[in-house]
Amino acid sequence: MAAFTDLRGFIDTLAERGELRVIREPLSPILEIPAALRIVMQRRGPALLFENVKGFPGWRVVGNLFGTIDRIKLGLGVGRLEEIGERLVSFAWRPPPTGIGEKLKSLREALDLGRYAPRRVRRAAFEETVLEGEEASLSKLPLFKTWPKDGGRYITFGQVYIRDPATGVTNIGVYRVMEKSGREAVIHWQLHKRGRHAYLSAIERGSEIPVAIVIGAEPAAMLVGVMPVPYPLDKLLFAGVMAGKGINVYKLPSGIMVPASSEVVIEGVIEPGRESEEGPFGDHWGYYDKPVHQFPVMRVERIWMRKDPIYVGTVVGKPVLEDAAIGKAVERIFLPMLRTLLPEIVDVNFPEHGVFQGMMIVSIRKTYPGQAKKVMMALWGLGQTALTKIIIVVDRDIDVHDLNQVVWAVSANVDPQRDVVVVPNTHTDHLDPAVPVPGYGSKLGIDATRKLPEENNWKEWPEEVKEDPDIEKKVVEVLSREGVLR
Repeated sequence: MAAFTDLRGFIDTLAERGELRVIREPLSPILEIPAALRIVMQRRGPALLFENVKGFPGWRVVGNLFGTIDRIKLGLGVGRLEEIGERLVSFAWRPPPTGIGEKLKSLREALDLGRYAPRRVRRAAFEETVLEGEEASLSKLPLFKTWPKDGGRYITFGQVYIRDPATGVTNIGVYRVMEKSGREAVIHWQLHKRGRHAYLSAIERGSEIPVAIVIGAEPAAMLVGVMPVPYPLDKLLFAGVMAGKGINVYKLPSGIMVPASSEVVIEGVIEPGRESEEGPFGDHWGYYDKPVHQFPVMRVERIWMRKDPIYVGTVVGKPVLEDAAIGKAVERIFLPMLRTLLPEIVDVNFPEHGVFQGMMIVSIRKTYPGQAKKVMMALWGLGQTALTKIIIVVDRDIDVHDLNQVVWAVSANVDPQRDVVVVPNTHTDHLDPAVPVPGYGSKLGIDATRKLPEENNWKEWPEEVKEDPDIEKKVVEVLSREGVLR
């Protein structure tokens, strides 16, 4: 199974598999299409392709492409999402070669990493139509207004590309982008995002930042924007790791490389220090994020698109929506890397209703006192997990995906005074509606592991009740014969 190399092939395959429905009734991108997507997402339904977009003739709109883990695996051409993380780990962590044979093998494997590197091509699908100057207006695109009290129309699934001028590293992030006017947009670069760091560096240099926003491309290139790839790993390279091969890219006049398969590319610049109000916006926590804040303004210079473009949008709100499945994909892809950095980790779960940044459940192989708290502290200092508000640590025999087992572990193994950790006055998710100041609040850790004697006033932990295996086997056989168990 191979990853798809463009959006249209993915859409066609979803249709063939009964995973996509075509909507022919006219609907508007202002509230109507978002509402349709939300209703279908909440039912874990199919992807939707809207062929009659009210007010935007010639456009089609697609959404809920990644609403299930199976569709994400299909788009990336993998049977297990963990394979992607294992690919990267296999290159980054391995014993040093000693003999000649091992060194030659290591060299071949290192050269194999090149197959994931982006491949520059001379032609791109989006060259068919190019709008420049006053013609390059966002008003011509079917941007969504998702909720009635949103501050305007938004690009909700655009991949924002910037290139670090000092290192050449490409960053790709899915940030919400609000239309300010036809030629201007406001990019919601939160405090802890890689895009925000590049923006602050540009302010120090006093130079403009070239930006490109891609709407619709091959699945790996679309999903890499939400992946918490540690800096300075290039996200175009990581997109190749996700796809199992390098992404074909086209060089824009600004020097930014974008996927050659893109449906729409919006090219522009950000002037350092020029900001504008953005929002309100009904976000993934299920609230309008108020008050509004100032974020960087992008000046649109050029819009590239295919002649019959397909606009890709998503919607957020109270779970469970499409972002829940995408969050699960992030969880599975990065699990091998977490296990490499923290070998005691067995499994992790970001519960769908925990809004990803809200809660993380971790199972560990516990071998020494204080290890659960050590894992919490490590995770709170590591990449995207640093923004997680609540971390629950359980023993290896607890299935982190079975919330009833987790509730039992918390109820049976936790003494609140001993096992609950509150970290005050620290960094948080900028959008968290519960914190007193955006981006600054507190964290909660719960050690729900069985306690070692050192953690329990030198008392042995009580023995857990278990059936006698021979008696259990005999009774199960009797109950099965009697028709009680089937």
